[in-house]
Amino acid sequence: MSSSAPIKVGFVGLSAAGWAAQILGPSLTDPSLHSKYDLVAVSTSSTASAEASAQKYAEKVGHPVKAYHGDTSQIANDPDVNFVAVSVKAPSHKELVLPAIEAGKDFFLEWPAGTSLKETEEIAEAAKQKGVKSLIGLQGRHSRAVLKVRELIAAGAIGTVRSTHIVSHVGREISIWPPLVFEKLTYLSKKENGANKLTIPLGHQLDTLTHLLGDFSSVSALIETLFPTGTYIDETGKPTGKTFPSETPDHFSISGVLSSGIVANVFLRSGYASGPGRRQFLWEIDGEEGSIRLESDHQQASTPGIIEPKLFLNGNPVEVEGAEKAGALDSATTAWREFADGHGHYATIEDALKHKRLLDAIETSARESRRVFL
Repeated sequence: MSSSAPIKVGFVGLSAAGWAAQILGPSLTDPSLHSKYDLVAVSTSSTASAEASAQKYAEKVGHPVKAYHGDTSQIANDPDVNFVAVSVKAPSHKELVLPAIEAGKDFFLEWPAGTSLKETEEIAEAAKQKGVKSLIGLQGRHSRAVLKVRELIAAGAIGTVRSTHIVSHVGREISIWPPLVFEKLTYLSKKENGANKLTIPLGHQLDTLTHLLGDFSSVSALIETLFPTGTYIDETGKPTGKTFPSETPDHFSISGVLSSGIVANVFLRSGYASGPGRRQFLWEIDGEEGSIRLESDHQQASTPGIIEPKLFLNGNPVEVEGAEKAGALDSATTAWREFADGHGHYATIEDALKHKRLLDAIETSARESRRVFL
């Protein structure tokens, strides 16, 4: 992918708010990437939002940015665009990215890359048929702490890795899943929309785990719903009294064996108050000669790559280079850079497909009370 000319990007979903506006747009237009990417067009759901976004980013990149809205075939077939980024709600992933693939454009697609395994398979097959390259929004693997862990393991700092476990928490204060939910985010609690605790925090965790330690060869899972009812809250966080039934579980216990023979356990619980002493994220990797620990008490720590955890080797703090600027923006910028350079650890649509098959196996194991082999 590396070339002297910057990659000309058309961005679908780069509006005034949300993940794309907060992280992806700013990281893509980071000064360090000016020689690698050039944002030339945006596409949103309305004329007004598209024009506002185009004006905002024209000031950032120093030249006019085209504004499209509606059907993404317009931006996908723009001859000045050779790469299409799509960051919208999961139910629209397939519909909006397929025109870009059909037009033969390389693409970025936000995780979970479709609402279901079937949709991800269709996207991956289309990309394969067209021979286009892909980048998926699984930025946790680019965390500076995770990169340091990779370095420590490769150097033999803890000997042969034999087991690993993750314990994490999604607190009620985040208010995007029950028991307390902003009404505009109800879609996250509907199973058909594919953006729940299994696909989002656990999906990111499992990508980071398998990227470091290898893929699962078998998995057993227990999935439970302890908060079956969600209560709407207003913008101040006060319950409105209105409730709705949740369609997504909130407790997951996953055990398995990796292809390397490593035993892995992942436990996510959610819905509790995030008071003092409540551990939000703990990941231990145990080798024959020592252990590595990543931990954080930040409310968003359950999703890797958003918040940098603290790193310990055999109980001692490890200094992570660049930690002062680490976090979601930094991780996303690293992913963009690696894709442009054509090498590195960035995630592709094939990685997304592999993870969706793992998540499907987890649900099958829980539903049928059996171990599933991958």
